[in-house]
Amino acid sequence: MKIAFIMEDVMGEALKDYQQGNDRYKLWIHNTYGRKEAMPVDIYFRSGKEMSPLELLALEGCAGDILDVGAAAGCHSLLLQQRKQCVTAMDISAGAVWVMQQRGIKKVVHADIFSWKKKQFDTLLFLMNGIGLAGTLDGLQILLHHLKQLLKPGGHIIFDSSDIQYLFIKKERPAHYYGEIDYRYEYRGKISDWFKWLYVDQSTMQLVASQCGFTMEVLEEDASGQYLGRLILQ
Repeated sequence: MKIAFIMEDVMGEALKDYQQGNDRYKLWIHNTYGRKEAMPVDIYFRSGKEMSPLELLALEGCAGDILDVGAAAGCHSLLLQQRKQCVTAMDISAGAVWVMQQRGIKKVVHADIFSWKKKQFDTLLFLMNGIGLAGTLDGLQILLHHLKQLLKPGGHIIFDSSDIQYLFIKKERPAHYYGEIDYRYEYRGKISDWFKWLYVDQSTMQLVASQCGFTMEVLEEDASGQYLGRLILQ
Protein backbone atom coordinates (compact mmCIF):
# COMPACT_ATOMS: atom_id res chain seq x y z
CA MET A 1 0.00 0.00 0.00
CA LYS A 2 1.32 3.42 -0.95
CA ILE A 3 1.76 5.75 2.02
CA ALA A 4 1.33 9.51 1.71
CA PHE A 5 3.37 11.70 4.04
CA ILE A 6 1.11 14.63 4.92
CA MET A 7 0.28 17.14 7.62
CA GLU A 8 -3.41 16.20 7.79
CA ASP A 9 -5.27 15.33 10.98
CA VAL A 10 -4.43 11.62 10.94
CA MET A 11 -5.51 10.98 14.54
CA GLY A 12 -8.70 12.95 13.99
CA GLU A 13 -9.60 10.79 11.00
CA ALA A 14 -9.21 7.64 13.09
CA LEU A 15 -11.46 9.07 15.81
CA LYS A 16 -14.09 10.16 13.27
CA ASP A 17 -14.16 6.72 11.65
CA TYR A 18 -14.64 5.01 15.00
CA GLN A 19 -17.40 7.43 15.99
CA GLN A 20 -19.22 6.54 12.77
CA GLY A 21 -18.91 2.80 13.36
CA ASN A 22 -15.94 2.11 11.11
CA ASP A 23 -13.30 0.23 13.10
CA ARG A 24 -11.80 -1.80 10.25
CA TYR A 25 -8.50 0.04 10.12
CA LYS A 26 -5.62 0.16 12.56
CA LEU A 27 -4.07 3.32 13.93
CA TRP A 28 -0.30 2.83 13.98
CA ILE A 29 2.20 4.80 16.03
CA HIS A 30 5.77 5.02 14.78
CA ASN A 31 8.49 5.89 17.28
CA THR A 32 12.22 6.43 17.43
CA TYR A 33 13.04 3.65 19.90
CA GLY A 34 11.56 0.52 18.33
CA ARG A 35 8.98 -0.97 15.99
CA LYS A 36 5.72 0.75 15.17
CA GLU A 37 2.82 -0.20 17.47
CA ALA A 38 -0.92 -0.49 16.92
CA MET A 39 -2.99 1.87 19.05
CA PRO A 40 -6.56 0.62 19.70
CA VAL A 41 -8.81 3.58 18.82
CA ASP A 42 -11.47 2.41 21.26
CA ILE A 43 -9.19 3.42 24.14
CA TYR A 44 -10.23 7.01 23.46
CA PHE A 45 -13.91 6.09 23.85
CA ARG A 46 -13.77 4.33 27.22
CA SER A 47 -16.52 4.55 29.80
CA GLY A 48 -15.84 5.23 33.47
CA LYS A 49 -16.00 1.49 34.17
CA GLU A 50 -13.08 0.96 31.79
CA MET A 51 -10.82 3.63 33.25
CA SER A 52 -7.89 2.95 35.54
CA PRO A 53 -7.98 3.75 39.27
CA LEU A 54 -5.42 6.48 38.59
CA GLU A 55 -7.70 8.16 36.04
CA LEU A 56 -10.72 7.95 38.31
CA LEU A 57 -8.72 9.48 41.15
CA ALA A 58 -7.72 12.31 38.84
CA LEU A 59 -11.34 12.99 37.95
CA GLU A 60 -12.29 12.98 41.63
CA GLY A 61 -9.76 15.77 42.13
CA CYS A 62 -11.35 17.99 39.48
CA ALA A 63 -13.28 20.93 40.91
CA GLY A 64 -14.89 24.18 39.83
CA ASP A 65 -14.47 25.26 36.23
CA ILE A 66 -12.45 22.53 34.45
CA LEU A 67 -10.44 22.55 31.21
CA ASP A 68 -9.71 19.08 29.79
CA VAL A 69 -6.66 19.63 27.57
CA GLY A 70 -5.96 17.22 24.70
CA ALA A 71 -9.37 15.66 25.28
CA ALA A 72 -9.34 13.52 22.07
CA ALA A 73 -12.74 11.78 21.91
CA GLY A 74 -13.71 13.31 25.26
CA CYS A 75 -14.08 10.26 27.50
CA HIS A 76 -12.98 12.16 30.62
CA SER A 77 -15.03 15.25 29.78
CA LEU A 78 -18.12 13.13 29.22
CA LEU A 79 -17.81 11.52 32.63
CA LEU A 80 -17.31 14.90 34.30
CA GLN A 81 -20.29 16.30 32.41
CA GLN A 82 -22.43 13.35 33.51
CA ARG A 83 -21.48 14.24 37.08
CA LYS A 84 -22.91 17.74 36.49
CA GLN A 85 -19.47 19.38 36.62
CA CYS A 86 -18.57 22.41 34.51
CA VAL A 87 -16.06 21.13 31.96
CA THR A 88 -14.65 22.48 28.70
CA ALA A 89 -12.93 19.99 26.37
CA MET A 90 -10.05 21.25 24.22
CA ASP A 91 -8.13 19.62 21.39
CA ILE A 92 -5.93 20.83 18.55
CA SER A 93 -7.41 18.14 16.25
CA ALA A 94 -10.42 19.27 14.22
CA GLY A 95 -11.50 15.65 13.91
CA ALA A 96 -11.42 15.18 17.68
CA VAL A 97 -13.47 18.34 18.16
CA TRP A 98 -16.10 17.07 15.71
CA VAL A 99 -16.26 13.72 17.52
CA MET A 100 -16.72 15.36 20.91
CA GLN A 101 -19.51 17.52 19.56
CA GLN A 102 -21.19 14.43 18.12
CA ARG A 103 -20.88 12.69 21.49
CA GLY A 104 -22.77 15.47 23.22
CA ILE A 105 -20.05 17.40 25.04
CA LYS A 106 -21.54 20.84 25.59
CA LYS A 107 -18.39 22.97 25.69
CA VAL A 108 -15.73 22.12 23.11
CA VAL A 109 -12.81 24.31 22.02
CA HIS A 110 -10.64 23.78 18.92
CA ALA A 111 -7.34 25.37 19.94
CA ASP A 112 -3.64 25.01 20.69
CA ILE A 113 -3.14 25.25 24.45
CA PHE A 114 0.19 27.04 23.97
CA SER A 115 -1.50 30.11 22.45
CA TRP A 116 -4.99 30.00 23.99
CA LYS A 117 -5.72 32.40 26.86
CA LYS A 118 -9.37 33.39 26.68
CA LYS A 119 -10.47 32.18 30.13
CA GLN A 120 -9.23 31.05 33.53
CA PHE A 121 -10.10 27.75 35.22
CA ASP A 122 -10.00 26.13 38.64
CA THR A 123 -8.69 22.82 37.24
CA LEU A 124 -6.50 22.17 34.21
CA LEU A 125 -6.65 18.45 33.38
CA PHE A 126 -4.00 16.59 31.37
CA LEU A 127 -4.70 12.84 31.28
CA MET A 128 -3.33 9.97 29.15
CA ASN A 129 0.04 11.72 29.58
CA GLY A 130 -1.49 14.87 28.16
CA ILE A 131 1.25 16.98 29.72
CA GLY A 132 3.50 15.25 27.19
CA LEU A 133 2.31 17.66 24.51
CA ALA A 134 5.05 19.93 25.87
CA GLY A 135 7.36 17.78 23.73
CA THR A 136 10.62 18.55 25.53
CA LEU A 137 11.80 19.74 28.94
CA ASP A 138 12.25 23.23 27.51
CA GLY A 139 8.73 23.00 26.12
CA LEU A 140 7.47 21.93 29.54
CA GLN A 141 8.82 25.12 31.08
CA ILE A 142 7.16 27.18 28.36
CA LEU A 143 3.88 25.33 28.88
CA LEU A 144 3.86 25.66 32.66
CA HIS A 145 4.60 29.39 32.52
CA HIS A 146 1.73 29.79 30.03
CA LEU A 147 -0.67 27.76 32.17
CA LYS A 148 -0.24 30.23 35.02
CA GLN A 149 -2.35 32.64 32.97
CA LEU A 150 -5.15 30.07 32.72
CA LEU A 151 -5.43 29.32 36.45
CA LYS A 152 -7.82 31.08 38.77
CA PRO A 153 -6.47 31.96 42.24
CA GLY A 154 -6.22 28.70 44.18
CA GLY A 155 -6.50 26.63 41.00
CA HIS A 156 -4.44 23.56 40.17
CA ILE A 157 -3.16 21.33 37.37
CA ILE A 158 -3.83 17.59 37.47
CA PHE A 159 -1.72 15.40 35.18
CA ASP A 160 -0.23 11.96 34.78
CA SER A 161 3.10 10.91 33.32
CA SER A 162 5.60 8.08 33.64
CA ASP A 163 9.28 7.22 33.84
CA ILE A 164 10.24 5.37 30.64
CA GLN A 165 13.88 4.65 31.43
CA TYR A 166 13.04 0.94 31.11
CA LEU A 167 13.02 1.41 27.34
CA PHE A 168 16.77 1.99 27.45
CA ILE A 169 17.89 -0.86 29.70
CA LYS A 170 19.43 -2.69 26.74
CA LYS A 171 20.22 0.27 24.53
CA GLU A 172 22.15 3.50 24.84
CA ARG A 173 20.23 6.51 26.07
CA PRO A 174 19.99 9.46 23.67
CA ALA A 175 22.04 12.60 24.21
CA HIS A 176 18.90 14.56 25.12
CA TYR A 177 16.57 13.74 28.04
CA TYR A 178 15.43 10.16 27.51
CA GLY A 179 11.76 11.02 27.99
CA GLU A 180 11.69 13.20 24.87
CA ILE A 181 10.30 10.86 22.22
CA ASP A 182 9.50 11.38 18.53
CA TYR A 183 6.28 9.88 17.17
CA ARG A 184 4.11 9.95 14.09
CA TYR A 185 0.70 8.46 13.28
CA GLU A 186 -0.25 6.20 10.38
CA TYR A 187 -3.85 5.51 9.42
CA ARG A 188 -5.47 4.31 6.20
CA GLY A 189 -2.36 4.92 4.13
CA LYS A 190 -1.73 8.41 5.50
CA ILE A 191 1.13 9.23 7.80
CA SER A 192 1.71 12.38 9.83
CA ASP A 193 4.86 14.39 10.27
CA TRP A 194 7.05 13.52 13.25
CA PHE A 195 6.12 15.25 16.48
CA LYS A 196 7.71 15.28 19.93
CA TRP A 197 6.07 13.91 23.09
CA LEU A 198 7.40 14.07 26.63
CA TYR A 199 7.40 11.45 29.39
CA VAL A 200 8.86 12.96 32.54
CA ASP A 201 9.95 11.13 35.68
CA GLN A 202 8.88 12.39 39.10
CA SER A 203 12.15 13.96 40.23
CA THR A 204 12.63 15.82 36.94
CA MET A 205 9.03 17.01 37.03
CA GLN A 206 9.48 18.21 40.62
CA LEU A 207 12.54 20.23 39.55
CA VAL A 208 10.91 21.81 36.49
CA ALA A 209 7.71 22.58 38.38
CA SER A 210 9.66 24.31 41.14
CA GLN A 211 11.62 26.36 38.61
CA CYS A 212 8.30 27.50 37.13
CA GLY A 213 6.81 28.49 40.48
CA PHE A 214 4.71 25.41 41.22
CA THR A 215 4.59 23.00 44.13
CA MET A 216 4.10 19.40 43.03
CA GLU A 217 2.23 16.72 44.93
CA VAL A 218 2.24 13.06 43.86
CA LEU A 219 -1.30 11.75 44.36
CA GLU A 220 -0.78 8.16 43.21
CA GLU A 221 1.71 5.91 41.46
CA ASP A 222 1.70 2.36 40.17
CA ALA A 223 4.18 -0.45 39.65
CA SER A 224 4.75 0.48 35.99
CA GLY A 225 6.25 3.87 36.83
CA GLN A 226 3.12 5.86 35.99
CA TYR A 227 2.11 8.52 38.48
CA LEU A 228 -0.62 11.10 39.03
CA GLY A 229 0.48 14.56 40.06
CA ARG A 230 -0.98 17.90 41.05
CA LEU A 231 0.65 21.29 40.56
CA ILE A 232 -0.25 24.30 42.69
CA LEU A 233 1.18 27.79 42.29
CA GLN A 234 3.57 28.66 45.11
